[in-house]
Formats: sequence, structure tokens, C-alpha cells
Amino acid sequence: MTEVHGKIESGTPLVTGEGRLGGPLAGAGPAGDGGRREAGGAEGATISDGSGEFSAAWLSLREPADAAARALDLLDLLPGTVRTVRDLGCGTGSLGRWLSPRLGPGQHWIMTDRDPALLSRAASGMPEGVTVSTQRLDVADLTPADLAGADLVTCSALLDLLTTEEVERLAGVCAEARVPALFTLSVTGEVQLAPHDPLDGEFEAAFNAHQRRVVDGRRLLGPDAPEAAAEAFTKAGATVTVRPSPWRLGPAMPALTAEWLRGWVGAAAEERPDLPAGDYLERRLAALPDASVGHRDVLAIFE
Repeated sequence: MTEVHGKIESGTPLVTGEGRLGGPLAGAGPAGDGGRREAGGAEGATISDGSGEFSAAWLSLREPADAAARALDLLDLLPGTVRTVRDLGCGTGSLGRWLSPRLGPGQHWIMTDRDPALLSRAASGMPEGVTVSTQRLDVADLTPADLAGADLVTCSALLDLLTTEEVERLAGVCAEARVPALFTLSVTGEVQLAPHDPLDGEFEAAFNAHQRRVVDGRRLLGPDAPEAAAEAFTKAGATVTVRPSPWRLGPAMPALTAEWLRGWVGAAAEERPDLPAGDYLERRLAALPDASVGHRDVLAIFE
């Protein structure tokens, strides 16, 4: 069954995923709308609900930065009218809140996540006039049949948590269903901080190595995800457009900047325990730097 704005709509099975969507390898890590994962995820956030999964508090904190970063011009390339959208790893639904006002009328969103509380928030937080159904589904289990009737597949910060094989499979599913895909805010690993600190480069390199770690036998793509997705969708027959979508952080966003720094440094320290993480973080928190955190948005269209 599928929950629609607090009511039960029959005819759609509830699919429970045991794997990556919604767990520490969530359908959209803290870089995006489904943002729960191990500490040191795509943005290194540390706000947790105590079970190793990131909370709605982190998703709310980062939502304005996400909205400002996404590549708006990609929406002009979407083919036809978009009415039915499947959002993978939706979290609290912030991508839907950003995207739905920029599409046409009569939209229906299928929000996908494993966390029932986040699914409920996603459904209730969408703009007036947009209908929403919610479904639990592991992204690894997505099939072309799940995309029947969909005009767009979308997500935020999902790809870095997948493997090369999983991204290739996702591209194949979208290709078979002939559904365009818009993947926003895939982390690239490029971080620029001002003023500069001599240790910035070492922490960046250690964080990126952490993002490419092996988890349960799966090597995560981490910052290689945007390039891997572009290659996989191109091979699957799509026309692929990639745009930069960096986060812009700094003293004007003190809570988010400080939280990102804690997680970014913490993940780097997990990879490189020899780094002087405590002293470095103390310096950075005492005078928050301006930060550009690299992401890319990927649009794939099947003619």
C-alpha cells in the first residue's frame, strides 16, 4: 500500500528494502534529501538520530544551501511535460519543494525512502496542489516496471553512495523505461576554503579517500560518481548534460558551515588518524572560512 497525504491509497505494494536506500548507504546521503548515512558522508554531516542515521534536523539545516546550489538551467532541457516524478531517497522532500514549483500543474510525486517518519514529512511538506504517494524501496531493487508512467526520475546526492555497477544498473533501468533522470548535488570532492590553511589539501584528500571506501564489500563511488553516472547513461543511450552545483558556505551560514566542517574533518580523521584533526578543526571553527564545496548535477535524456 502507498500512503497519500495521510490516507491509504490501494493498488501499490509496499516494497521494503533491506539495503542501501534509507540505511547508512542511503538513497541520498547527507548531501541531499535522503541524508542519512554514516558520519562522514558526502558532506560529512554529524547530526545523527543516535542510530547511525541522519536526522531531519540536518536535512532542514542544509536545505537552503541545496536550493541555492542546484543547476536551474537544466530544467529548461527537460523533455515534454513532467507530471509524475519518482524521487529516490527523498528524505524530508526538500528536492520536491524546490523542483515542483518549477514544473507544470497536475504533478504527482512518488517519494521513495526507507524511513517512515521522513516519508511522512515529505508527503505533508509538498506545495498545495501536488499529490504525493510514499513507498519504501531499495534503489538496488528499482525496476523498469517501477517507472511505468513516470515522466522523470530524480534524487539529490544519491550517486556517491553507489558503486559503479549499481549506477550502471540504474542507467539501464531508466533506459529500458525511457524515463529521463535528473540527479542533483553529487559531490565532486573539490573543496576550496578561504582563508587558506596549509592542511586544507591533506584533509580534502583524506576525506575523498574515505568517500571511496569499501563498505560491506561495496566500493563506493564517492567523488567519482558524477563522471561515472555521465559515462553509464551515455553508454545506455542517453544524451547527458552536466552542470556544476557547488555549495557556497561561510560565516553567513554559521550553523551549516560549522556542522559541515565537523563532519568533513571527522571523516578525514577516520581515514588518516595521524592528521591533527582537533587543532585544525578548532582553528576553522574559531573563524569560519568561506567554503566552496563541489557538486555536479547530471541530466540524462533518452530520445
